[in-house]
Amino acid sequence: MTHSIETAVALRNAGKAEEARELLLALLSGDEENAGLLYQLAWTHDVLGLEREAVPYYERSLSLGLPPEQRMGAILGLGSTYRTLGEYPRSKEVLEQGVGEFPQQKEFQAFLAMTLHNLGEHSEAMKLLLTLVAETSSDEGIGSYRKAILYYSDKLEQVWE
Repeated sequence: MTHSIETAVALRNAGKAEEARELLLALLSGDEENAGLLYQLAWTHDVLGLEREAVPYYERSLSLGLPPEQRMGAILGLGSTYRTLGEYPRSKEVLEQGVGEFPQQKEFQAFLAMTLHNLGEHSEAMKLLLTLVAETSSDEGIGSYRKAILYYSDKLEQVWE
């Protein structure tokens, strides 16, 4: 069974996502409680642009329990997918959960900033992105202004006289 999931992942990675989807769906008929299989199926649907179809697979994989690395991917995938479907409040909730569970994974903050933008929470989105840039950039210029960027990240609307 694992070999077949690995085969499907290899197909998806080789640009043969529809073949991967067909294989994963065939595997699912005999193993509907396999969280890892459901996660790979969700991911493959996303790759194919079938976001709405991916959601139940993400949700089910998470409810069954995944190892940390797959859980991280499933939470990010689900949050991002909700955003692309215009389900911004659900996206925000899922991505904030991801930030809380995986604070070291900065990609959650980037995706959360996109959702905050979609929700009209522009100041919070900018604060998140500016903090992310200041804390993770290896650019020499950004590094030299790191303290200033962090300082102003939550003061974008403030005017000094």
